[in-house]
Amino acid sequence: MFGDFFDNVGRYGSYFITIILGIFISAFGWVAPLWKRPITAVALVGFLVGTVMTVILTFRAMLGFTPIS
Repeated sequence: MFGDFFDNVGRYGSYFITIILGIFISAFGWVAPLWKRPITAVALVGFLVGTVMTVILTFRAMLGFTPIS
């Protein structure tokens, strides 16, 4: 009786991973063609680095880790 229950509960993990991967692939699938041309790949990397640095510096300033001068 409980054997089937635990089998079904075990399947929820793989189902969750499949759903998350599907969302990720459909959300960021448009980025794949941009990697084919070097100029757009460099621009994309620059945009991603700039975005991450902006978020990091904003959080540091908001949390008071380092003073902004």
